[in-house]
Amino acid sequence: MNIQASIERKLNLEFHPSYQTVENESHLHGGASGESHFKLTVVSESFVGLSRVRRHQCVYALLAEEMVGSIHALALHLYSPEEWFEREKDRPKSPDCRGGNRF
Repeated sequence: MNIQASIERKLNLEFHPSYQTVENESHLHGGASGESHFKLTVVSESFVGLSRVRRHQCVYALLAEEMVGSIHALALHLYSPEEWFEREKDRPKSPDCRGGNRF
């Protein structure tokens, strides 16, 4: 199993996320490893009431084995469902298209 698949599996089993992405960003960084830099976005009820630091600690503990090995860097974006909803609401929206052609 590759590192990305291992991360995805562990996050799913531990946090039962309602939304999750694990992006391999290794190609954006120097070095030879193909799986060394990841960006994680996880939305889970498990994060309700936890500080940002505590959320990060939980993920680092879960991925301790990977952190000792191949992973050089993790960018963590960890949200409760309510925080994720608020974040989605604040994103700029495209204007409604009324159809037709102006010309």
